[in-house]
Amino acid sequence: MIKKLFTALAVMLFTASAWASMCPSLMGEIDKALQDDAAVAELDEATLEEVRDLRARGEEAHKAGDHDESVALLEEAKEKLGMM
Repeated sequence: MIKKLFTALAVMLFTASAWASMCPSLMGEIDKALQDDAAVAELDEATLEEVRDLRARGEEAHKAGDHDESVALLEEAKEKLGMM
């Protein structure tokens, strides 16, 4: 029983750290897309502002340790950029 508990705990810790490292990668993808003039030209100003806001909120959530929220916000920004 104790072995199963420790195994579950180890898996949870590994998963959390892997999830946390995903945030900077997603932010980098979004930043790269925002620097692409062709990709940005396809968006209206309201959508572009929303993408920038989602990206900023995703970074804030990452820094606060809320990686689930960060990934959700960053994935939404990627979707609005047409990256999905």
